[in-house]
Amino acid sequence: MNVNSGSLLGFLAASDSLASGEDRTIAAIRPETDEALLDAYSRAVVGVVEKVGPAVVSIGVKKRSRSRRATGEGAGSGVIIAPDGFVLTNSHVVEQAGAVEVSLTDGHAFPAQLVGADPATDLAVVRAGASGLPAAELGNSDSLRVGQLAIAIGNPLGFQSTVSTGVISALGRALRSQSGRLIENVIQTDVPLNPGNSGGPLVDSRGRVIGINTAMIMMAQGLSFAIPVNTAKWVVSELVTRGKVRRAYLGLTGQVRPIGRRIQRYFELKTASAVEVVSVESNGPAQRAGLREGDRIVALNGTSIATVDDIHRQLIGWPAGSPLGLTILRDRERRELQVFPAEA
Repeated sequence: MNVNSGSLLGFLAASDSLASGEDRTIAAIRPETDEALLDAYSRAVVGVVEKVGPAVVSIGVKKRSRSRRATGEGAGSGVIIAPDGFVLTNSHVVEQAGAVEVSLTDGHAFPAQLVGADPATDLAVVRAGASGLPAAELGNSDSLRVGQLAIAIGNPLGFQSTVSTGVISALGRALRSQSGRLIENVIQTDVPLNPGNSGGPLVDSRGRVIGINTAMIMMAQGLSFAIPVNTAKWVVSELVTRGKVRRAYLGLTGQVRPIGRRIQRYFELKTASAVEVVSVESNGPAQRAGLREGDRIVALNGTSIATVDDIHRQLIGWPAGSPLGLTILRDRERRELQVFPAEA
């Protein structure tokens, strides 16, 4: 799909001391009162909402089945990331979309077009048919710290422009997407989320988007997750320029298989398991490299492999067609192969 992406990519790229004296009493040098702290907290949240709120949209979707008949309606949230109408949301929000509409907080609504979706990270980009829209500033999720303030803005259960707050509970979580692929470095928060919050922004105290809210654990309290904005930046650039995210693949099916201690010590392996090849795609990269059913993959480019997810991690960002070293165990021998991953 061809889109005018120049403005968006440019937008992404551009993208009280306390005095004391000997004669002062403890009461006199006491820090700010609880009321003052609460006011400061409130001011921070209000400031963020006023800054980011206009860029948060409601996404209405008329879904269609594969037979192209209408099957119902869905709704979620999104955030405008460029003034010319590019909106970032979740892939599952626009899944099977027959028609998409973006509604602003001021009541204006615009038809939107799906630019691209990436189920592997649960991210998608749509483009509203408008320009000069308020856009949110994208932050840096690599600089986040556990305990810092996190604010979610979205449309939970159809209630537009709802704000909820909390803190970042943990970093570096792994979350499995609907496609089955592992999403790395997911942000965990205790910010209350509900259906409809999906696709809305998670922002910091300065009003910078640090993540895209994607999931909550039903029947649990204080367990919500967001895709880091740095992951989103990469996905957006791929979707806008190519309509899809390029990923390298090997063309094999594997399963985790334990390795006996004797074999592990003999080959000086760092892990107690490997990925056993269950099948190889006909004329795929793995077969062309000489990989066979029953081979056990123990390393890629010198990095130990213990699970299928480890292989996915190594392939993230790996350029298709570039050689990749493959270390396997076959017939009680260690063998080195060279595979040229293809583009998925």
